Amino acid sequence: MATDSKNPAVPPTPEALPNAPLAYRNDDFLGSPDGRILRILSEYQEPLSRFRRERIQDTIVFFGSARFRALDVAAANFELLANTGSREPAAEQPASLEEVEHGKATGARLRLAGAAIEMAAYYEDARELANMLATWAKSLPGPRHRFVITSGGGPGIMEAANRGAYEAGAKTIGLNIKLPFEQQPNPYVTPSLNFDFHYFFMRKYWLVYLAKALVIFPGGFGTLDEMFEILTLAQTHKLAKKITVVIYGTPYWKSVINLDVLAEKGAIAPGDLGLLHYADTPQQAFDILKAGLTENHLNSDYERAQQQERARRTAADANIPHDPAPTAQEMMGPDIASTR
Repeated sequence: MATDSKNPAVPPTPEALPNAPLAYRNDDFLGSPDGRILRILSEYQEPLSRFRRERIQDTIVFFGSARFRALDVAAANFELLANTGSREPAAEQPASLEEVEHGKATGARLRLAGAAIEMAAYYEDARELANMLATWAKSLPGPRHRFVITSGGGPGIMEAANRGAYEAGAKTIGLNIKLPFEQQPNPYVTPSLNFDFHYFFMRKYWLVYLAKALVIFPGGFGTLDEMFEILTLAQTHKLAKKITVVIYGTPYWKSVINLDVLAEKGAIAPGDLGLLHYADTPQQAFDILKAGLTENHLNSDYERAQQQERARRTAADANIPHDPAPTAQEMMGPDIASTR
């Protein structure tokens, strides 16, 4: 550091400064409250970019419990997870079949064993239904993937849905969320369609944005939250598309909520009960979903216009088109209703 010997009052010459970080590479700024808007925008734009690149047009979203997972089915061994999406087992575990058979299981562990077996059955139903839907969707013509099986990316019913689609040889989406405890995506999610979100509301946006149908398996707070949020959007005509909602497992859901009482008390209109359908077998759910998706989307005016446009472009010459490139909404379909 040089000094000015002739004039001691002059500050010394400073050392050379390193280059300042570019704003979009400044981790301190991006992680700060001032950078929050950029983080939110990133969780909008980056998934949109990937969905375009992977040619995803729309989705079928599965919700359900993430707290149970089936281990080796032959051994009929089940494990209860500590929390939604967690990798850690809970302190209180279901009794094994051996304990039940020898009368060693009592109280809470016996009840948990019964619940684990019930949830394992739902796991297999979700897996089978996702496989049926993915197999059907793969047969649909067009330049983009239709009705891609999507879940929250975690264990339980989410894993079952992704697994069924994976076993059908189809792409499948996992929209995971960063939680305060250790968790990881299930292995059946297509790697290029594996997402991890910080903001719950951005994750919810993407769960709804492309969805043309929703399948709700037995679950807890998160499942109820998503179900009622989407039903509210449909009820208030906030969605610019018709969405088919299937509630899977009538005995479970009828014991948890009674929507008929809401209609009887005038809290909702009787017609609002028509926003959802109940199913208890994979085939029954598949038939409902296929009929709804065909009527509301595959045979819609929008779909026919898209088919005509594709035919026109195919018949045109190979020159650069004069028409502007399609927007995201033109490519993927309308998402939310226009605000008046």
